[in-house]
Amino acid sequence: MNEQAKSISLLDRVIHEPGRLMIVALLSGIDEADFLYLLRETDLNKGTLSSHLARLEEAGYVEIIKTFRKKVPQTRLKLTRAGRTAFHDYRRLVRQALAQ
Repeated sequence: MNEQAKSISLLDRVIHEPGRLMIVALLSGIDEADFLYLLRETDLNKGTLSSHLARLEEAGYVEIIKTFRKKVPQTRLKLTRAGRTAFHDYRRLVRQALAQ
């Protein structure tokens, strides 16, 4: 296997999916976001966004915080330390693959 293919094969498949990649990229630049912000920015529908967030939470990459503001439910999201590390590694591997 050549070096470029090897770098690509090492990419984190949880992050590599385009919808999840958008979510992680958006969250990497901020401390936290609410569900509606991600819904607007990703242009995903609620079900798809929820599904991607559940997968990222399973992987330990995203923390989902459910609260209420008065009586209105709110969902806040943020990358965990593991999520930030995984995204950093993902970006490094993509750069390596493209440079080869």
